[in-house]
Amino acid sequence: MAIPYFDMPVIVSADDIDEMEHANNVCYIRWMQDAAVAHSTANGWETQRYLDFGSAWYARKHTIEYLAPAFLGEQLIVQTWVSDWKTVRSTRCYRFVRPSDKTIVAIAETCWAFVNLTTKRPTKIPKEVTDCFIVQTAKPDLPK
Repeated sequence: MAIPYFDMPVIVSADDIDEMEHANNVCYIRWMQDAAVAHSTANGWETQRYLDFGSAWYARKHTIEYLAPAFLGEQLIVQTWVSDWKTVRSTRCYRFVRPSDKTIVAIAETCWAFVNLTTKRPTKIPKEVTDCFIVQTAKPDLPK
């Protein structure tokens, strides 16, 4: 059964902190990647399965809007879901929530292209993949 929304907890570590004393913007990209892989794996598509299939997701564009800072030691929940399918690409949404006060720290999207690993060109997303994900147009509930 496909998992439509996926929550991944992260703790802001010392390595995530920049000279402004909050989580650096590049950490959000890493957390987005990690959440996307974890959600895909939970839906039956771990990295090796994509490699065996001969295709994989390549990030085409990331968009992040930072709404509040995240600080050392804070827990965040990275929420992610697939919001659309096109022929060769998909949009995945993210929301970063600090559960201690229900603050939405950031919202983001990644446009992913499905790429043939031999040709390095976009290729049609097969039904075997789309059948394992449920497109969601609504945001998930905030984590408890």
